[in-house]
Amino acid sequence: MTRLSDPPSPILERFGKGWNPDTLSALAGSVPIDLGVPVERVLEQLGPVLGRPEARTVLVGYGASYDTAPQDVALFGALPGWSVHVPGHPDEVGRLLREAAAGDGSTYLRLPEQGNAEPHGGASGSFEVVRLGAGGVVLAVGPTLDTVVRATAGLDLTVLYSSTIRPFDAVGLRTAVLAADRADVILVEPHLAGTSAHCVAETLVNVPHRLRALGLPWDDTEPGAHGLDEAGIAATVRAFLR
Repeated sequence: MTRLSDPPSPILERFGKGWNPDTLSALAGSVPIDLGVPVERVLEQLGPVLGRPEARTVLVGYGASYDTAPQDVALFGALPGWSVHVPGHPDEVGRLLREAAAGDGSTYLRLPEQGNAEPHGGASGSFEVVRLGAGGVVLAVGPTLDTVVRATAGLDLTVLYSSTIRPFDAVGLRTAVLAADRADVILVEPHLAGTSAHCVAETLVNVPHRLRALGLPWDDTEPGAHGLDEAGIAATVRAFLR
């Protein structure tokens, strides 16, 4: 496994806030990335590693803020062969990192600053069905799930959850869309808007559908300013489904 350097103890302490001991142990074999600085600068520093596709690398992004790194997931997701995880709860992190360490590919995992109340996710990489409905499908990524569930309360919608967006669970999404009466898809991501929109389009290339992708613009400052809070998601979903 390629490592840039052993993470210094202050970084591990920052990792450790709110994370359980198993997660800290799993982090020992990964490379920390401080997303408190512009992600383009981080990628410049990682250039030698990213330019070696044969090297197996596990990178963990932490310290993300809305004004510095909404685009990190999109950038790593564009790298061929990489797995990308956006866990929504601390208990999901340890499992994902252990799987990454045992695998033979490269992985990027982004630690959320805020998360869901409970862990979710079963089989690695598969979308979890949180709620079934017939009026469309909402795919909530990582820490957006609880907000999405509250925002769509009372609506006849299937809600899917994913902590893994690369590889993209095409079978899970297609199955949910075909089971609904309407092929309307709302994608809610806590990073750059549209990061996984092309995956949805490719998955449903033979299924007439509509897609509304929610997320952050390249230079975002606050999630609520762009409709990622409960009120914003609720308003967007209801307007989209009219």
